[in-house]
Amino acid sequence: MLTVVNACALFGLEGALVQVELDIAFGVPCFHVVGLPDTAVSEARDRVRPAVKNSGFDFPGYRIIANLAPADMRKEGPGYDLAMALGIVGSAGHMGPPPRDTAFVGELSLDGQLRHVDGVLPMVGVARANGMRSVVVPEVDAEEAALVDGIEVLPARTLAQVVAHLRGDCQIAPRPPATIRLADMPAEHAVDMADIRGQEYAKRATEVAAAGGHNLLFNGPPGSGKTLLARAMPGILPPLSTDEALETARIYSVAGLLPSGSPLLSRRPFRAPHHTIPNAGLVGGGRIPKPGEVSLSHRGALFLDELPEFSGVALEALRQPLEDGSVTISRVSGSVTYPANFMLVGAMHPCPCGNHGNPHKACTCPPQLVRKYQRRISGPLLDRMEIFVEVAPVAYDKLMGLPTGEPSSTVRQRVLAARQRQAARFRGTGLVTNADMGPRDVQRFCALDAPATAMAKQAMERFHLSARAFHRTLKQARTIADLEGEERIGVGHLAEAVQYRLRSPD
Repeated sequence: MLTVVNACALFGLEGALVQVELDIAFGVPCFHVVGLPDTAVSEARDRVRPAVKNSGFDFPGYRIIANLAPADMRKEGPGYDLAMALGIVGSAGHMGPPPRDTAFVGELSLDGQLRHVDGVLPMVGVARANGMRSVVVPEVDAEEAALVDGIEVLPARTLAQVVAHLRGDCQIAPRPPATIRLADMPAEHAVDMADIRGQEYAKRATEVAAAGGHNLLFNGPPGSGKTLLARAMPGILPPLSTDEALETARIYSVAGLLPSGSPLLSRRPFRAPHHTIPNAGLVGGGRIPKPGEVSLSHRGALFLDELPEFSGVALEALRQPLEDGSVTISRVSGSVTYPANFMLVGAMHPCPCGNHGNPHKACTCPPQLVRKYQRRISGPLLDRMEIFVEVAPVAYDKLMGLPTGEPSSTVRQRVLAARQRQAARFRGTGLVTNADMGPRDVQRFCALDAPATAMAKQAMERFHLSARAFHRTLKQARTIADLEGEERIGVGHLAEAVQYRLRSPD
């Protein structure tokens, strides 16, 4: 007897509907899974057999073939357990055929309990896109699944409960659609701007970077406050919009990193991996391609402390996502693309000992070693950085004096106002921040007054800016104008942007 049950497959953030075809026939007792299954899918037979028995159903002692169609698509993960078990129960005559407009997602424990599955949010989206009316998911994943509009979510605890629902003995109550409420709160444990003594110029650059989503590089001796400034970034970033929160949640769902009890991130991501991270961990990869730190930082910030200590291969791999806002991972089985529109915040010393250019301590590094250390960051990668800040040591009187700077809450309000101006300007264009603008967008939205136009020409010729550097300078000037509530870019806005651009560590 043949039974067909719908399930979902994911490849990256995209997916397809999978038909799990269960056939029971006379022959030598066996249980085969075909259709390009990975190890987790192949091992389903060892989970499904005891789960069916321990749920009170007889497991047929015949030849069982489970075909996961389409057969040319790689199937990964334990999310097909529930569909296989229902196919066996249906083929054995314990219930009628499952409805063809319902998808079933869930891993089974040996006693028939349904367990959490990574990627439920995009899976439910795949089911809706393929015309499914409802989807059965583990109860622990129901809140996440309910974020998808237009499909009925049925939360189940056990295999027996699902069978009883399909028989009509005991209906599972649908999970009401989720109401998305995003708290407008700064990140917890972030450094407050008011606690950073001195460094007014660097704090201003941090504000500009947060307001426009610009890449930022701090350069200075040890102990000058580079890491502290970067750690203050989460406290001034604006809240996620609803669309951004859902987009970020899909990435974290696939990675299995959604916070327990909360299907959405309440704050913008801020990731700070160690410099020993491998290339696959930074940009994504693995045998089964998973999101890397660049994707986990999507719509947030990626902080790379001790930037030259990261491997050259990993740093060069950042160039494509920094330019495109996405990262493509290619494997023999196919390619997956993950969003990676993040703000890169880097911190570095000017030399191995850290004191090159320090007026208070002598540098012990020979000149050739200083040049070699700085060249660990390639020119093309530096060209993709937008704001360069030299962080000098803090004087004694500023360290011991009373705090004089603004708190993060005040700075955050200005950043939020600037982001709101950008949202109004870019409505209908698909752009989110000034940093997202392309050359055509720069020409359209970065209008200069007459004196600023003359200054732009002088800066281009005098400092030999590349086309990319020139456009990035205009985008920073647009952000500075937004912080001041100005529609046109003036000389002061452009002068500040040029100043940030010229403070390159090399």
